[in-house]
Amino acid sequence: MRKPDGKIVLLGDMNVGKTSLLQRYMERRFPDTVSTVGGAFYLKQWRSYNISIWDTAGREQFHGLGSMYCRGAAAVILTYDVNHLQSLVELEERFLGLTDTANADCLFAIVGNKVDLREEGAAESQEEDGHSPGMASGGCASLKVPKQVRPEDAVALYKKILKYKMLDEKDAPAAEQMCFETSAKTGHNVDLLFETLFEMVVPMILRQRSQGPAQTVDITSYKPPGRTKAGCCA
Repeated sequence: MRKPDGKIVLLGDMNVGKTSLLQRYMERRFPDTVSTVGGAFYLKQWRSYNISIWDTAGREQFHGLGSMYCRGAAAVILTYDVNHLQSLVELEERFLGLTDTANADCLFAIVGNKVDLREEGAAESQEEDGHSPGMASGGCASLKVPKQVRPEDAVALYKKILKYKMLDEKDAPAAEQMCFETSAKTGHNVDLLFETLFEMVVPMILRQRSQGPAQTVDITSYKPPGRTKAGCCA
């Protein structure tokens, strides 16, 4: 199998929909999924390039593996659930440090998944508001719209990441370009997410290829340690 030209990694807490996002894009379906154990990947041919996309486990016991999967990554997709603020907080507290092994010029996308649940919850809330007097007399409690993460919260996290990586905002893609809200269930913005990153990763691949010789090990200048000493003692 041909070696991938670049690597993209999905990170995030369990149940935010990382596997579903990847399968929606690669297999064009929304499956019933189970929690990822360790990691799994797809190989995507984008134009003339092969890009591996790694799905990682969000469970605490597999947390340490994330750093290994991020090694040499050209882009990281930090995924949260728009209906659970804590899943966004976890990105900064638990997952950001894992990206220290990624490329120095690694791209970061902040992705809020499950917007379909927010929309369904809002619709239910509006229906109940229209019948609130009758419901109140019947003693039925109205359903609450799930707690939402605002787009501004994702933008704020993106800017924190740039500071963490000591990158100037002027030299990095704009936050509005790198923050997405998606639905793996309906496919909303899923293609946009991955294809935006592919477009950005390709120039990085070309730069790495042009710098290739400088990054290789010159084995002609390598001297095995101890060889001369062992020869003298023979």
